[in-house]
Amino acid sequence: MDRRRILGGCFVFLLVLVVFESGAIGVSGNGIFKVQHKFFGRRMVEELRAHDARRHGRLLSAVDLPMGGVGLPTSTGLYFAQIALGSPPKNYYVQVDTGSDILWVNCVTCQRCPKKSDIQGVELALFDPKGSSTAKYVSCDQNFCSSLYGGDIPGCTPNLPCQYSVSYGDGSTSSGFYVTDVVQYNQVTGDHQTELANGSVTFGCGAQQSADLGSSGEALDGILGFGQSNSSMLSQLASSGKVKKVFSHCLDTTNGGGIFAIGRVVEPKVKTTPLVPDQPHYNVNLKAIEVGGSFLTLPTDLFETGEKKGTIIDSGTTLAYLPETAYKLLMSSIFSYQPDLNFHTVQDFLCFRFYKNVDDGFPDVIFHFENSLLLTVHPHDYLFEDQDSVWCVGWQNSGVQSRDGRDIALLGDLVLSNKLVIYDLENQNIGWTDYNCSSSIKIRDDKTGAVYSVNSHNISASSRLDNGLLTILLLVTALLCRFLY
Repeated sequence: MDRRRILGGCFVFLLVLVVFESGAIGVSGNGIFKVQHKFFGRRMVEELRAHDARRHGRLLSAVDLPMGGVGLPTSTGLYFAQIALGSPPKNYYVQVDTGSDILWVNCVTCQRCPKKSDIQGVELALFDPKGSSTAKYVSCDQNFCSSLYGGDIPGCTPNLPCQYSVSYGDGSTSSGFYVTDVVQYNQVTGDHQTELANGSVTFGCGAQQSADLGSSGEALDGILGFGQSNSSMLSQLASSGKVKKVFSHCLDTTNGGGIFAIGRVVEPKVKTTPLVPDQPHYNVNLKAIEVGGSFLTLPTDLFETGEKKGTIIDSGTTLAYLPETAYKLLMSSIFSYQPDLNFHTVQDFLCFRFYKNVDDGFPDVIFHFENSLLLTVHPHDYLFEDQDSVWCVGWQNSGVQSRDGRDIALLGDLVLSNKLVIYDLENQNIGWTDYNCSSSIKIRDDKTGAVYSVNSHNISASSRLDNGLLTILLLVTALLCRFLY
């Protein structure tokens, strides 16, 4: 899920497309979001890895949202949000990215911007700074701009705009200039009660797009960066006291939809592990892998953290990628339980015919992380049915799949679905627990101490999104960036 960006390190979070229902529940001080699924019920085995390869790595952070969609991996797409910008407010559809750090939307002056989208219900719009009474241009001598570039910009004068330029791993680029304006979202005022709220954010006004960002196939109005940097929308809203830098998601592959929220979860209780510091994405320290009660014998430095190693948690990636050594040992151990299987390939996936319950015939895989946090992956999680009684393997060899042969560990939706996952950027840790994602969680409002229930949601593709509402669709199954590893 690596995606390079020129400005600030980017990881694109694009996966299964869902859209949240307009009656979403929010948390006080947080926004509300809704999700709809793009490829509803379609089998797309051939797109799973390709989607991952192109998506690595947009990530997502967001405010509170209910989710919709269908189980993986029978469908692929991306998650996006509808946000309202400007005065008067105008709606824009943006891909949500937990790894990149800026929000940008296509502007009226944009060259090579897509004119239409093939995504059902999405009508593209262009942002016009002159059409908003609250829009302000950001000059290169302002603090926001100099902090992005790490200091004063040579040749800058007060009249020159602060420019942005982002390059993604699939070869697409976006460039333009920054503006500051109002963003609107729904804020919770009580259980199941919300009211319109707003905040000020600085975002990119896209003047030129290239490659996939300029095509109409899955075109949207921009990208919403919710990474850890001070330039992300999450950080900007947090610095103004609007939200906390804590978010969670629960992806329901059984009923579709799920939960996505900003705020401190007080129920259920979740155990955490530290995030590796100074990383552009969510790296953790993986200690060991257990298969059916036995630990794999792996090199002690295989998962050490650093520039090219470490274990990335990315709910925007569909599959799970392991270093070649770990991958081969894991596969050998798993299939020692069924030594008589006949394997074949389906679109390069390793598949086999199996007529019994896979949970009875194959072992659980348990990942052990720092602070004794465990991640249990059941056979029905890492095996998916391509057709009747034909099962394919979701584990991937990262050394073979990557473009530069990097042996990385990256755990995506395949292992994270049907779990409540919490990203606590305030305390720099991440955690998860098995959970019924079609139920609800409780989140505390840090300002008032009140605790609110946040329900799961699953909206139909025909649902319409409310005007002026921040609707974020978590990217969670397939991906749209070229695999950089």
